[in-house]
Amino acid sequence: MTTLKVELGARSYPISIQANLLTQKDVLSAHLTTKKVVVVTNDVIESLFYPQVLQALEGYEVSKIVVPDGEQYKNLQTFESVISQLLAMSAGRDTTLVALGGGVIGDLTGFVAASFQRGIPFIQIPTTLLSQVDSSVGGKTAVNHPLGKNMIGAFYQPKAVIIDTKSLSSLPAREFSAGMAEVIKYGIIYDYPFFEWLEQNQQAIKQQDQQALQYMVARCCEIKAEVVAIDERESGLRAILNLGHTFGHAIEAEQGYGNWLHGEAVSAGIVLASAVATKMNWLEASEFSRIESLLSAFDLPIKAPTDMFFDEFVKHMRHDKKVQAGDLVFVIPQGIGKSVITKDIPEEVLRTVLS
Repeated sequence: MTTLKVELGARSYPISIQANLLTQKDVLSAHLTTKKVVVVTNDVIESLFYPQVLQALEGYEVSKIVVPDGEQYKNLQTFESVISQLLAMSAGRDTTLVALGGGVIGDLTGFVAASFQRGIPFIQIPTTLLSQVDSSVGGKTAVNHPLGKNMIGAFYQPKAVIIDTKSLSSLPAREFSAGMAEVIKYGIIYDYPFFEWLEQNQQAIKQQDQQALQYMVARCCEIKAEVVAIDERESGLRAILNLGHTFGHAIEAEQGYGNWLHGEAVSAGIVLASAVATKMNWLEASEFSRIESLLSAFDLPIKAPTDMFFDEFVKHMRHDKKVQAGDLVFVIPQGIGKSVITKDIPEEVLRTVLS
């Protein structure tokens, strides 16, 4: 097992990573401080992994809440529904929530945990690649608003993150590819050797070699844990984790949540950010080509929707959480392995790229 730690003082927590981890009973119970447990999952994941979690929770008082599957259900209506069900089952501060599923479930459950009775403990069990390498770590919890993604939420850390890499075998190919956008992001913003490793190990990753997956997921979590420990609430450095997201969130909002998967939108966003960097002479054309090639190798989109141009992007980017004093703020690569947070992008450059 690979074990990492997110260092946040009294709120520090472990990340455990291994194949078939859900079948190991003590891995989950070691992080529980309450006898009551409510597992929040969706109607797809329930049949796949809930029986394993239930078996691992033998001896605990376990209930479940099942919500519909899909980004379009990550909203205040679903949030209220989960709160209502918790109240109906007399849950209280003596209850731990377990988020069993992908990024939607993790973000939703975390926000419920942060809000219900002003805060109850929760544990993340991410089952998608995107959630394993990104959204389950770092304590960002939220639901979407029609005008912007993740606009309603809180910073609230889990008690533990338990990652069973074997669960990735249940993912549709499109979902696995979407997760690879976040994986590749880490190499671009922070770790050139990791980017090279991804280029060299494409086949092992696609074939879901467990040793390769464990290393890949662990390296992503390690990078995110380092960044979060320095800047938990995204006042500075942590914003580099949003490479491709300013453009990507605009794509999701404009196209309708769920029509483009989050990772697909991020992939197109990474290419747009890289194109800006190339126009600014911050990124070599050869590096831009390598970024496009690696994204394409995992069947990710490298072009924005054909019906989105400058005005459509800016309309949504104005709602981005990184906007400062009315100025758009972007994460832009300055070569593979390095990135910068800047608002000094000339409008003519943006217009050229977004045309």
